Order: sequence, then C-alpha cells, then structure tokens
Amino acid sequence: MKIKLIFIACLTATASITCSSKKEANSKETNAWPKIINTTKPWTRWWWMGSAVDSAGIKQNLINLQNTGIGGVEIAPIYGVKGEEDHFINFLSPDWMKMLNFTIKTADSLDMQVDLTLGTGWPYGGPQVTPEFAATKLITAQYHLKKNQLFQKKIIPENPKDKNNSTLLYVLAYGEDGTFKDLTEQVTNQTLNWIPEDTDYEIYAVFEGKTGQKVKRAAPGGSGFTLDHYSSEALKAYVKPFDTALVGFNGKIRSIFNDSYEVYGTDFTPHFFKAFQSLRGYDLKTLLPLLLKQQDDTLANRVKSDYRETLSDLLLHDFDEPWTGWANSKGFKSRLQAHGSPGNLIDMYASADIPECETFGSMPYDIPGFRREKEDIREGDADPIMLKFSSSAAHISGKPLTSSETFTWLRDHFKVALSQCKPEVEDLFLNGVNHVFLHGTTYSPERAAWPGWKFYASVNFNPNLTIGEDESELFNYIANCQSMLQAGEPDNDILLYWPVYDVWDNYLNGDLFFQFKIHSLNEWLHDTPFYKTTNQLMQKGYALDFISDQFIENATYSDGYIKVPGGLYKTIVIPDCDNMPLKTLKKLKDLKDQGAAIIFSALPKTVPGYYNFEQDNITLNEISKTITPSADIFSDLKSAKITPEKLVDSGLKYIKRHVDGESVYYLVNHTSTGINDFIPVNATNKDVVIFDPLTRAYGKAATKTEDGKTFVKLMIRPGESLFLKTATNSTVKDWEYFTIENKIYPITGTWEIDFIKGGPTLPEPVKLDNLESWTSLGKAYEDFSGTAKYSITFNNPDTTITHWALNLGDVRESAKVSLNGKHIGTAWSVPYQIQLDNLQSGDNELTIEVTNLAANRIRSKEMRGEEWKNFYEINMVDKDYKTFDATKWQPMPSGLTSPITLSPLKQITHEK
Repeated sequence: MKIKLIFIACLTATASITCSSKKEANSKETNAWPKIINTTKPWTRWWWMGSAVDSAGIKQNLINLQNTGIGGVEIAPIYGVKGEEDHFINFLSPDWMKMLNFTIKTADSLDMQVDLTLGTGWPYGGPQVTPEFAATKLITAQYHLKKNQLFQKKIIPENPKDKNNSTLLYVLAYGEDGTFKDLTEQVTNQTLNWIPEDTDYEIYAVFEGKTGQKVKRAAPGGSGFTLDHYSSEALKAYVKPFDTALVGFNGKIRSIFNDSYEVYGTDFTPHFFKAFQSLRGYDLKTLLPLLLKQQDDTLANRVKSDYRETLSDLLLHDFDEPWTGWANSKGFKSRLQAHGSPGNLIDMYASADIPECETFGSMPYDIPGFRREKEDIREGDADPIMLKFSSSAAHISGKPLTSSETFTWLRDHFKVALSQCKPEVEDLFLNGVNHVFLHGTTYSPERAAWPGWKFYASVNFNPNLTIGEDESELFNYIANCQSMLQAGEPDNDILLYWPVYDVWDNYLNGDLFFQFKIHSLNEWLHDTPFYKTTNQLMQKGYALDFISDQFIENATYSDGYIKVPGGLYKTIVIPDCDNMPLKTLKKLKDLKDQGAAIIFSALPKTVPGYYNFEQDNITLNEISKTITPSADIFSDLKSAKITPEKLVDSGLKYIKRHVDGESVYYLVNHTSTGINDFIPVNATNKDVVIFDPLTRAYGKAATKTEDGKTFVKLMIRPGESLFLKTATNSTVKDWEYFTIENKIYPITGTWEIDFIKGGPTLPEPVKLDNLESWTSLGKAYEDFSGTAKYSITFNNPDTTITHWALNLGDVRESAKVSLNGKHIGTAWSVPYQIQLDNLQSGDNELTIEVTNLAANRIRSKEMRGEEWKNFYEINMVDKDYKTFDATKWQPMPSGLTSPITLSPLKQITHEK
C-alpha cells in the first residue's frame, strides 16, 4: 500500500490525542473556535409523507436528528404511503396545525429551529388557487385576411385543450401598409364581422390561457392549481389560508421556504399588457407580430427582450418582494431558490432574507482514493459560477446567510458514502454557501419496517440507515466550517457585472418564457464572455461577487470604495457584453468620474429593448467615447491596487472573510498531490492561526515574511481542508507539523471480526489473516448492511517512536478506531488515516468498528421479493428516473478491504 508522503497531525479524519489536549489548553484564547449554535449546524429538509405524523413520532424523529448534529428542520409535506391513509392529516387542518405547534415546541426544547414550506410539494399552489389566480400563459391565433374580404368567424384558440380554459383579450389587425387597428370592440360573443377596405391584414387574437399545471408531489389537503407568480393579487389570495392558520405562530417559525421555480410554460398574467406599457414605455399590442416572429431578427429580439424583462420585473416586484414582506410581517424570514425563474437571478435571490442554491448529481474530483463509480452516479451541475449567483446576491444585499439544497442525487439510493459528501459540500462553502440544508430526511414512524419511509430522490440521511451510524462526523465538520463562514463579513474585492440583457436579447428559439435553470447552463451561462471572465479572475486568485443593473443603480462611491447595501468593494469589472441599459452605463460613468475603479473589458454595443433605442444608442455611443476600455483587465486591477491571492498557484481553493479586523481563509486541497510549503496570504507582518475543521484543533502556524507579505507553512494532503486566521501577537500554542517517514510496518496477525449491528441478520463471527471485503465470505455476509468490529493485537514495532500514522487503506465506508480500550476517533473521509500516540511497549489492542452502505441489505431484500416501495405518486426511481430495481446491483465492497499499516511520524519544529 502506497502512503502519501505528507502528513499533518490534526489534519486527519479524526482528532488525535495530541490535538485534543491542545484544544483544551487553548480553550480560553481569543483565537479559539466560534461557538456552535443551531444555525451553524446543518439543517435538513424533513419530508412528511402524507403528513401521517403524530406527537410520539415527531419527538423521537427530532431527538434522533438532534443527536446526529442537525440544527433545524424544514417541514416539507408531500404525498403519502399506501396503507397509511387512516393516518393522513390534511394540510393546514386543525390537527395539522397541532402537529406543527408540537414540532416547534419540541424543536425548541432540543435547541433546534423550524422552517416551513408555504404549501405542499412544489411549486406553490393548492386548493385555494382559483382559476383566476392560476398560472397563466399567452395564447395567440393568427388569420390572414385580404382586402375587401369578409372575416366572419368565432375566434377561439387553435388547440382544443385551450378552448375551455382561455379568455379572449384582444383582436388586433396589422395591415401590409403598416397600419394597426384594434378590433377588440367589434367582437361580439367571440365573433368578429369585419371587412378591410384599405389593404391586406394579418389578424391576431390574444387569449389569456391557463397552463393547467398542478402542485407536484402534493400532500393530502394540498392539491390544486399552481399559482400565478406574476400577480400580487394572486399572492394575496394564496396566503389567506395561512393568515388564518398561522395566528399565534408569529416569530415561532424561523423562515418560510419557496423551492426552485418549476412553474412551467407560464409566460403571462392577466394584467401583463398594462404592466408592459408602464414598465417598457410602449404599447405591446402595436408590435405583436414582432414579438411572435419565429425568426432570429434584431428588432423582434428587442421586443422579446422587453417581454422577458417584464416577466422578471413582475416576478420580483409583484411576487418575490411582497412574499418576503408577508413573511417578515409575521416575524418569519424568507428563504428562496430563485434558479429556474425567468428573472434576473441576482435580484431574485436578493429579494429573500436567505438566498438558496442547490446541487444536483455528482461532481468529479482528482483526490486519490475518492470513489465515483459511473454506474452509481448522475453527472452533476454544481458549477462554481452558478453557485455564486446566490451567494453574490446575499453578499451585495447584506444577507448573512446563503443556504443550499445539498447532496440531491449525489449517488443512487443507499449508495452514498460520507466520504463522497465532503468535497461536494466543500465546493459549496468555497463559493459562499454557509448554511447547508440536507436533501434530506424523511419522517418515519416506528411501525415502518426497515428501511422506513423514503422520499424518491436521494440522499436519505435518516439515522436508521447505516449512513446514520457515523453521519454526525460529517455534520460536525459542516458545523465547524459554518461557524467560521457565518462569522464576520465576506471579503471580496471585485464586483463583476452580469449582462443579463445579452441573454434576454437572444432569439432563444422564439420562446418568450426563458428559465435560468441550473440543469441547462449551456443555454445561458457557459460559452459567454461573463463566464470566461469569471473563470479567469477566479483562477488567478481574485475574490469576487456578481452585481446586477439594479444594484449598480443604487451603488455609491466614497473614500476609495464602491458601496452597496452589503458592504464595500474596490472595483466593478464589466465583461464583454453587447447590451447594456443606458442608465447603467450612465451610472458606471458617474462612479468612474467620482474616482471609482470601473474596468471595462469592452464597451457595450447597444442598449437593450425597443423603446427609443435609436436615440438612446446615440447617447450610449457618446458616453462610450469618453471611456477607454481596458487593454488588460489584470493590469488595470493591479493599478487599482487589487491583489489576487497567489495561494491558488499551489492548487488550493479558497474563500476569505473579514472577522473583527482579521482575515479568515478557508482552504481546500482537491488536487491529486499534497502541499508542503510556505504559502502566501495577502496579509502584512501577521501571525496566523491554523484551525482544523475535522478536529477543532488549532495552533499558531509557522510563518515568514518576504517583501512585507506573510507566508504560512502548510502541510495539507489531497482531500483535506483547514482555516487560517490572521492575528496580531497571537499567544496560542504552536501548530504541530509532522511528516511521514519512509517506513511502513504492516499490522499482521489474525483479525477477529464480530458483526454487532445491522441486518437482515447478524452473520457469524469470522477470523481473517488477510483483510478482504466481507461480502466475499458467503451469502449472509453479502446481504449484510451494518457494523462489524475488527480486533487485533499487534506489537509496538519501535518503542522509540512517539507518534504514528495509522493508514486504514480502503475503508468501506466509515471506521471508529480504538486503541487499548480508548476511542481515538472516526475515519470517514479521504485520506483514511489516523494519528496514534504513545503506543504501549509490547502488545497493543486495536479495535476498528466499520460500517458499510445500506445497498447490500436493500439488494438482498428485493432479491427475496420483499416489497418496501409502497408510496403514492412517484413510487421510487433510480438516479436516472427509471424504476428502482436493486436486484440489478452487484454487492458493494464492505469493511476493511486492504492491509492496515503503521508509519512513524517525525515532528517538524517551527522555523524561527
């Protein structure tokens, strides 16, 4: 077994004895870890299947979650379990509200908090949504009419499905000579009688139609039409039942949640034409043929851009903002997933108190030993630049939390290991997320046979599954990271403009309704100058947030900084873009004239939209003549005294925050090689304290100064992370550095293996001289999911050595390690290595409790023909949304599957 050459004490998958004593010794230092509170812990989406909950079950479920390290739950009522109909509780009924009240009180007693989805399933909708306020679409019909030809027809939609779900709004005529006539007043009983006497005409009928979409995965009492998200009147009607039901709950619910915008085909609202004229400055009816033109045409695209911007404005100002206002009026916060919406994502996210992104699928990593079997994954779309939209919105609007729906479909059901979660959540942290929501856990009563009730999309973190045995280790890691990442403020220098009008101005297949989806980034994000510039800046070590036109409009400049509601920045960078509103360019020019560093990669070519665009373009060009575009944005950034973090040259990823006048860095090594070097940070003559989020150990780093810049000694292996915090004259004890010496001592002998927890039955104990997957030992072992205790006695190979590295090799999947009866720690992530100190001379007893995945047990259950998939709606699918069938799986390797070795550790003293 090859062992990596670099090893840091306290940067292992567990706390060592040395690190533990160091932590206790330093516990009163000002540079200690922040306190862990319920907000810094991970939260979870908590599915209530059929709302078939009761007080005893709620209490026990919450206790189980609290014991694993969960800080709060988001109640998400969904479809139910077959056979449980007598236990279903209708949403918002008196009995349901009693359960909500009991949940809040019980959570409070456990120092937990509760969020609530404002509806069941998703998206917003339900029985209170009448057709008037249901999601709406634009329907048109077109007729050609020659001069002097009688038009005498009943005007109805062409699609028979729309006939009974539509309302005729306008009948409009467009002459070949450019004339426009509104014939609506001449329509009687939806019939038009008209003869054109001047020229040939195209007649367009405009209808208000209904999409017919209903709530997806609705819970009992929650079925109904999806809501019109462009109407404040629709929103007011929607929340009325909640106004009544939530009397007495003011301030007791932490936040109200709105899931991603999965409202499909809704490109209209009854007052759209009126709103359009008010917002865009012209009557859309006069240009309807351009709007509907199915051809990539410059003028037509301008009208389409205006239409899309109007949808964005209505969603923001008539729904998202008043929705947050409604929540705040009751003492609740709002939490919003804006992605998927047709609006400017930055403004949409910023309208909520807690913007939320999401990840979906599995991302690749170069970490040695990190497993990503193709047959178990679906390719992920956690693009760092997409993730930054939500955190940027939080940062520039002054919102302290950015949340994430985390680990959705990370692997197939029952096949997710804790080690596979760690780099995924680290990438969220690195891009500004600091409030993780698991996706998720399912309320499951004691009467439910194993594996219990289960939501159709993984990952299920229910404590009754084998992942629950050691999931507290992952949750503690998340809590430690978030305690740092929620402290202080973001410390980013650059605001990068997102030219959303370049998207809206595209033809986009003629679609008026364009959604900014995370699953189709190639349609609107990838292969854009904005994306390219963002990558270039981040790869060179610059820290940045995105900014929208609206936030630029409200920005100010003083004392060398550009100020937005969330804080101070040093520059705004404008990537290459074709379209920019005139008022945005004017504001940028004004800021620049005041002395702000405004860097144009290139100048915009045109204003977006149709109204007065020719005259506005003249003004835009005049202003552009007074601005010199950048020949090299990096030279201009240097001139503006904006310095990148050169630590990225080592391959480390980072994010930085500003806490009490000091800088806090979160560093992660997702590369294939270890780092053992002095790494520069943008701090002058500072002490630096290292914090290990796996162990909560900390100590003063070895540092040196070159040309006034601080360099920090780091030894960090692939898959590891740490925090750095600058300090002045720190008095904490020195951080302990170790290297692994080039000696390997295999632990040999006979391993005794006892199966102590799990099912379907406990296999008989076995003895092995050579470690291998326990699935190779016979049918009972192949079927088993649970915990096995490995025990062996070995002789201290060198009594002169104080510190050892215990290399556990290929662990499937997590391992609690004890030495001579004392628990040392739990190895659950790559690299699976633990520090052992002060081995006894002579014999030492090593015990390792290894827990595998639940996949083998569920496979065995299905191969025996035992049915467990008994859910309404989508009755279990796999990662590819095909029927779930575990009988097709091969057994997953389990236990300790490779030799266990010891290597001496040599302590490195700090350079003075």
